[in-house]
Amino acid sequence: MPALKPTHYTAEVVWLGSVMTDDRNELASPARDALDLTFDGVAGAFHAGVTRPSCSRVKSQYAKGTPIRNERQLCIVSQEELDEVAAEMGIDTIEPTRVGATIVVKGIPDFTHIPPSSRLQGPSGATVTVDMENRPCLFPAKSLEVVHPGQGAMFKPAAKNRRGVCAWVAAEGRIAVGDTLTLHIPDQRAWMP
Repeated sequence: MPALKPTHYTAEVVWLGSVMTDDRNELASPARDALDLTFDGVAGAFHAGVTRPSCSRVKSQYAKGTPIRNERQLCIVSQEELDEVAAEMGIDTIEPTRVGATIVVKGIPDFTHIPPSSRLQGPSGATVTVDMENRPCLFPAKSLEVVHPGQGAMFKPAAKNRRGVCAWVAAEGRIAVGDTLTLHIPDQRAWMP
């Protein structure tokens, strides 16, 4: 019996990029027409690699710097949620390059809260596994401050529950702008301790 079930929800890929610098104030994700996803993530990206040093997000489990599986290879955000965050900040738009996005999608409601362990699968077979919600942090705020002086600090509260998800590559392949990604979710009931 399959443990993951396809849903009728699909997302269109509307933007692709990858942070290629360690300048956390700039982020600098150049837009791309397509990305080749490998088990390391995106070649040359800041978050590439099968493992990574642990950070403050997992400090309850590991001492800082402990080598762990890299579940943060990709940052996936929804265009709808980016638009909501921009509106709450009082700015016209948020460029994906300013928030460290790898993939921007549109079409899946409440995207940030799709179940952990869900899969997004493209037409090439490229598949990513959702780890969990990507909590808002100060780095996008600093990057947004560069282009929206005086408003960058508004990002973190405005992006709460709308920051997208972190994901890792489960099956290699190419994704391109315009591709349709199908959402597959775990076939299990909600946890009821």
